Amino acid sequence: MTASDEAALPPTGHAERTPLGRSPLLTIYGAAVVTLMMIFYALEPRSPRFTLAFAAACLGSSLYGWLAGTWPFGIVEAVWALVALRKWWQLRTP
Repeated sequence: MTASDEAALPPTGHAERTPLGRSPLLTIYGAAVVTLMMIFYALEPRSPRFTLAFAAACLGSSLYGWLAGTWPFGIVEAVWALVALRKWWQLRTP
């Protein structure tokens, strides 16, 4: 094994990184919260609870954006969370 081969290996004790330098766990988290967002958005007409769940998933997606270093995505998702919270508040009060 050459020195360049050893440099290509991940350091011992650390999680492997994706080609973009992100942890696979972060990628899985991002995929999970975006999937939940889509599910809750589709279920919104059934109950205000799904609107609240959609807002929570948007916050989770915003967190993913910040953790992944894509702060514009984090800001947009935070705004969507506020919009969904406002909608939920209006739906729950007669």
